[in-house]
Amino acid sequence: MAMSMGLEREFEVILNSTHDAMIAVDSSGRITVFNAAAERLTGLTASRVLGRLAREVIPNTRLHIVLASGQAELNQIQDLGERKIITNRVPVRGENGAVTGAVAVFRDVSEVKDLAEEITNLRQMRSMLEAILNSTQDAISVVDENGLGLYINPAYTRLTGFTEEDILGKPATIDIAEGESMHLQVLRTRQPVHGARMKVGPQRKDVIVHVAPILVDGQLRGSVGVIHDVSEIRRLTEELDQARQRLRRLEARYTFADIVGKSSEMVVALEQAKRVAETPATVLLRGESGTGKEVFAHAIHNASIRRSKPFVRVNCATISGSLLESELFGYVEGAFTGAKKGGHRGLIEEAGGGTLFLDEIGEMDVPLQAKLLRVLQEKEIIPVGGAKPITVDVRVIAATNMDLEKAVREGRFREDVYYRLNVVPIVIPPLRKRVEDIPPLVRFMLKKYNQEYGRDVEGISPEALELLTAYSWPGNVRELENVIGRAMIDMHYGERVVRVEHLPSPIRDPIREVAPPDLEYSEGNGAGRAGNAPGADKTGETPPSSEGGARPLRAALMEAEKKAILAALQHARGNRTLAAKELGIAVRSLYYKLEKYALL
Repeated sequence: MAMSMGLEREFEVILNSTHDAMIAVDSSGRITVFNAAAERLTGLTASRVLGRLAREVIPNTRLHIVLASGQAELNQIQDLGERKIITNRVPVRGENGAVTGAVAVFRDVSEVKDLAEEITNLRQMRSMLEAILNSTQDAISVVDENGLGLYINPAYTRLTGFTEEDILGKPATIDIAEGESMHLQVLRTRQPVHGARMKVGPQRKDVIVHVAPILVDGQLRGSVGVIHDVSEIRRLTEELDQARQRLRRLEARYTFADIVGKSSEMVVALEQAKRVAETPATVLLRGESGTGKEVFAHAIHNASIRRSKPFVRVNCATISGSLLESELFGYVEGAFTGAKKGGHRGLIEEAGGGTLFLDEIGEMDVPLQAKLLRVLQEKEIIPVGGAKPITVDVRVIAATNMDLEKAVREGRFREDVYYRLNVVPIVIPPLRKRVEDIPPLVRFMLKKYNQEYGRDVEGISPEALELLTAYSWPGNVRELENVIGRAMIDMHYGERVVRVEHLPSPIRDPIREVAPPDLEYSEGNGAGRAGNAPGADKTGETPPSSEGGARPLRAALMEAEKKAILAALQHARGNRTLAAKELGIAVRSLYYKLEKYALL
């Protein structure tokens, strides 16, 4: 009896813990089972209905009909007061097959609907996620918490050559040809991994991997990895670079915001450039190599009404005369052997409506200058081999580091072209003439190269900056860019400040400094002349301190440099090439210094 009571109690607990409502009747139709879920749905209590006829206490019940027919009624919808239920009614048979009772199992239809909708939504979401993952070009792999393959997408198969049969249920290391499994590392540390390099698949594809843990309610359920083909990234990068090269001549990249300079000379040049940008006037940019003439040309174009039109750059020094003519003016079919069928549009036509930037204009051959004069004067071109002039609408910006006035006097540059170009001359000062701009330029370049090199350099030490401001910068801003770029490359990744030891030896050792003469352009004659160092007399000597104390460091350095040059010349018996080699400087730099110290 004790066992029987225990089993009865256990049976009661099971019935009351189930979510489905249950009602059972005996062969006479009296209720023998009425669980807690049935109480919740019907609003009746078990104590009230047990032992009573079901058809008397439960509205619309059909248990008595099932008793009489012995037939089950499955998935039936029934009204139960204000509720709708879905119910299964089945007869209970004894050992002899006779009907001894009936059971109804039912639940609220709204719950079934909610569950069905939830299942449908989950299926739709899964289908959507699978469609997204299968359509992406990124290779994706997922492993479970034990590091066994759980999912791969088609892009993964294309990249590695492995199929689902090869990966699913297999260890995460199975696809690795070289390197450690990032899946296992993430499962071990629970921390994401970014940019890991490894080789995967039988073809040992070079890839970059990003892996992150999958956490559900704080529990680690696996990890997901995204794999990028390095060769594909390299190919796309090369294509982008090629596209940039093609667009470089048709787009102006810089604006006045990209020009750093607050010195008085630079402010004057910027104000001139901004004023002329609003006009269609021809501009002549003058300055030493590396001062930023091309950046000024870009900025003038981008500040003009032609900003949406092409910006075409031509370096007159890099293309020979005949080729430059065909490139600038184009040619008609049959103009010369090898001419393209149908002819070729020149760069001047390509710049139609926009700006033509003629860099190194002083290197253009004299015969070609005559054809350029027609463009400047008549706004017309005649293609090579053609006879009919073509009207063009183009604004010309020219640039040179040459003494054009001297070239005119020597017959190397046409005077009429010079006057047509020299409508608005803008002189861009050399960097040594605006040393106060070096600190902001350095900050600008540090920011630029931090982005390009993926570094985090915060600044430059006062000692290093002092050396930069003391240097004469023969290569101007271009050389400063080179120095800062090299310094950042030479720094260790943990270093945050550019120091003296990061600078190249010509900067650290001013005795071996390469310095050009100070060329000054004037609008009147534009003649270049060599300027003496501050405080120096006409022989280049620097007088001693008037107070009889120690001389300034710059004076001592200049005297030491002069003595070194004289000693080298004496040792080389006047051979300047050998003397320059002994000093470790270029022959051109030696001539600059000979002129600087009046030793010529």
